[in-house]
Amino acid sequence: MQFSAIEKRLIDGWQRGFPLVERPYAAIAEELGTSEAHIISMLTALKERGILSRAGAVVRPNTAGASTLVAMKVAPERLDEVAATVSAEASVNHNYEREHELNLWFVVTEKNKEQLKSTLQRLEKKTGCRAIDLPLQRAYHIDLGFALWASLNT
Repeated sequence: MQFSAIEKRLIDGWQRGFPLVERPYAAIAEELGTSEAHIISMLTALKERGILSRAGAVVRPNTAGASTLVAMKVAPERLDEVAATVSAEASVNHNYEREHELNLWFVVTEKNKEQLKSTLQRLEKKTGCRAIDLPLQRAYHIDLGFALWASLNT
């Protein structure tokens, strides 16, 4: 896949330090020397291409709504199908495979615990797999920002 220099800077540049201002995309645009509309258009296109799942600030779990870690036991031949179904849920920002009997893991974030429960039930119905709710017991910070390009000039 080909990416423009500004797309690379956009993807790598705000995995941390997302602007917590009234118009964050305008702040990003100013730093990148373009317009807010162009940034929003690029983010939309990157999402449509499957490059990004979301853009925005990340907040501590359960400080703005309700969230939980979920694990599923999925037959290996169904893993891609079930992962796609899980990823299509707006309240899931990513999922990942693990080498374990519970081989599909993801985080669900909703406005409240009732909606969270409803989402888990809906995913169970859609996938036919039990959604094992693993609520947060103790918070750990894991930096999930990854530099995708060694140099922004490539």
